[in-house]
Amino acid sequence: MSDGGRGRLVLVPTPLDFGVVDAGAAADLREVLPLGAIRWAARLGYWAAENAKSLRAFLKRVDAIEPLAQPLQAQHIVELPRPQKGAPRPQVPPPALQALLAPALDGHDIGLACEAGMPAIADAGAALVAAAHAAAIEIVPLPGPNALLLALAASGLNGQSFAFVGYLPVEAHARAARIRELEALSRRAGQTQLVIETPYRNPALLGALVSTLGSATRLSVSCGLTLDGGWTYSATVAQWRAAPKSIAADIPAVFALLAG
Repeated sequence: MSDGGRGRLVLVPTPLDFGVVDAGAAADLREVLPLGAIRWAARLGYWAAENAKSLRAFLKRVDAIEPLAQPLQAQHIVELPRPQKGAPRPQVPPPALQALLAPALDGHDIGLACEAGMPAIADAGAALVAAAHAAAIEIVPLPGPNALLLALAASGLNGQSFAFVGYLPVEAHARAARIRELEALSRRAGQTQLVIETPYRNPALLGALVSTLGSATRLSVSCGLTLDGGWTYSATVAQWRAAPKSIAADIPAVFALLAG
């Protein structure tokens, strides 16, 4: 609890293997998370989560290392409300967020967790963090894996100036136009552009990048980071074309480009 008598919103990292490997084959959490973050997770009894089932699976793995202060069945887990559709920037109704923060106003720390990795980064939890700031609730970010930064670090591309641009259009012509737009931006600013995709569309996106980008542009793909068999390959597009590489359609990946 913070000095003001209110609880805190604790941003709890999770491993990058949710939905990728079976629970029985998942790595020991200590291989991918700091012990301090694991201990924090064990102490918490109130949670806001993207997916309650995934969070319970995570807490079971925490309990195997650091016993939970409250049994799993006694954990108060509330799923984040879905953003409203149709708006240019989907918004979550403020009353829904305020309800999630009610335990903190009563003095309880609340954990925020996403499906995988760091909450509030490329994640709907950012709206809850903003609401917590508005309510003068202290934010405690815990260290842990972030696929975007891991991929950038492993890429060898410009780590001094970069942008995460999220998902590209699904329709082929719109996707190609967006790729050319990002390449032009990268060339003007010398800036690395980071992109993600739903895993089953990974092969289509990789194919579009290789066929659309200029031959001198550097393209880096990181797939399954922190998992057994995870890899990063960085090369010019000309090299990608000369020696095509396949990518799994069921494992998360991060794509990065830097125009030549």
